[in-house]
Amino acid sequence: MRDKILKAIQAAATKIIYSDSRLISAFKERGIKVVSKVNIREISLECPENENFGDYSTNFSMTEYRKLAERTKSHVPGGDKPGIIWAEIASNPIELAKKIVSELEKNPELLEIIKKIEVAGKGFINFYLSEKALLAELDNINRQGNEYGTSSLGKGKTVIVDYSSPNIAKRFGIGHLRSTVIGQSLYNLYKTLGYKVIGDNHLGDWGTQFGTLLYQIDSKGLKTSELTIDELEKLYVEFNAEAKSNEKLWDIARAWFKKLEEKDPKAREIWQKVVDISLKEFERIYDILGVNIDYAYGESSYLDKMNGVIEEIRESGLLTKSQGAEIIEFKDLPPAIVVKSDGATTYLARDLAAIRFRIGEWKPDIFIYEVGSDQTLYFRQLFETVRLLGWKGNSEFVHVAHGLIRFEHGKMSTRKGETVSLEEVLSGAVSKAKAIIDRSETGRGLDSHEKEKVAKAVGIGAVKYFDLMHQPGTDIIFDWEKVFVLEGNSAPYLQYTVARANSVLEKGSQSLPEGKIALNPEEQAVLRGLTRFSEIIAIAAKSYSPNLLANYLFDLAQKYNNFYAHHRILGSERTKNGILSDNQHRLALTAGVAQVLKNGLGILGIDTPQRM
Repeated sequence: MRDKILKAIQAAATKIIYSDSRLISAFKERGIKVVSKVNIREISLECPENENFGDYSTNFSMTEYRKLAERTKSHVPGGDKPGIIWAEIASNPIELAKKIVSELEKNPELLEIIKKIEVAGKGFINFYLSEKALLAELDNINRQGNEYGTSSLGKGKTVIVDYSSPNIAKRFGIGHLRSTVIGQSLYNLYKTLGYKVIGDNHLGDWGTQFGTLLYQIDSKGLKTSELTIDELEKLYVEFNAEAKSNEKLWDIARAWFKKLEEKDPKAREIWQKVVDISLKEFERIYDILGVNIDYAYGESSYLDKMNGVIEEIRESGLLTKSQGAEIIEFKDLPPAIVVKSDGATTYLARDLAAIRFRIGEWKPDIFIYEVGSDQTLYFRQLFETVRLLGWKGNSEFVHVAHGLIRFEHGKMSTRKGETVSLEEVLSGAVSKAKAIIDRSETGRGLDSHEKEKVAKAVGIGAVKYFDLMHQPGTDIIFDWEKVFVLEGNSAPYLQYTVARANSVLEKGSQSLPEGKIALNPEEQAVLRGLTRFSEIIAIAAKSYSPNLLANYLFDLAQKYNNFYAHHRILGSERTKNGILSDNQHRLALTAGVAQVLKNGLGILGIDTPQRM
């Protein structure tokens, strides 16, 4: 429908603007480039937040009026007003909008799907879909099923999403949740749009912090094969506590890391066992979350590429010596260290090596880094370095900077031992969901295996959705009760709506009847909501904001539950005109809602139980 409306606007505007021979002649006389038709890419077509303003709206007449007024004004001697010829075509944006609407109303193909077109405000053109179009889209939803919402918008393009990226030897804390679930949702959004998507878990498995662990394990005579992830984190916390009163410990830690970089056998052996323990633990957590990332290239994966990349930076003339270190100086940013004074490499050097590898391996059109907002300056430095090196090309580099999950008194810190285990949060949510299921009437019809499965979907879904419903850039104050929200704007509310719809559908046919259907306001509201699904997917991906999809799904569920509360779905009823209706279309509408909620929650990485 969007494409049909865009093409109609293009045709109408082209006829009004570029068919006027006086304007074309004036353009030629003044040396202004003449185009044969309006560029469809310059037409903005949005879904208004307020549905009173239609299903689609464009400000094209306003932007086009200003653009052409400026073009003609600048070529009229001494003219402070738009060129005379252009002024005769349209003296203001509202007049131009009215002329465009007059042409649109002559378009029979457009009128097949649009019941009303209006001019509003200072020149907006609003489009209202016809009931025929709404029902046709509903039929489309139920025919496409799980494929509904997919498109080929990204065909031929590649996106790499760098997300999750936990640090080796540290528990998977609640703070890691944001990058993991937001990153996975972005991955799913772009995949739904037809992009080739690559997920890369850039593990923090290198750096000075490993020097602290190597020192701790060696000095205490510990056997790495017997250590757990909790014990490894405890060793890290203890080191930082001791180093407060004995700063020389940092010199020892740096010396151990230097050994690691120089491939000392003992250092490498301990490090590898620590990595293996950590990876096993991470995979267990990812399995609980239902997250599967394509690749796990840690920082250490790029060690054999480091020298080549650093040499390339040197040859480019970007590296400057500073107090024994090698740095890059920027025009509008603080300098960044590439090689430390002791010869050890930095995050920047390793990230540059990773980019070099990714360009060679996948040639991405978009690089998305889902990393905390506290790294904003670092990513500005990284992206500017890529530009200065001439690596950027036509690729887009994006830092999706999520806010932090923090305590009310401040941010969480592994170094200080102030974190909350993600597994503890997830287990608590599942237990709470199970208790609610045990007390519910619907829960009595589930066997023990089904209860466990539903409790896991509901509990973990609640934690994921609580994160995803927030705009990525906002901070979240950690609160046990808020994390476990199971009602209102929450995953369980949406999951229950799907289960309710499934229950209704088990009792009747869901095909649309032939002939004209009289839709009541509540049905129209649901149908208009359904038609926005594909639009929301594209908008959420473009703005890197899965919360827009979460908000849409909640709004759709509210519309359906309002309809459910006011109208009978099964059986027959008399309409206001006394006509007997078998309500068959309401079953089709119910099926459409269940399908869109299921597809949307799937993109957010949330399961939808058949029954709850």
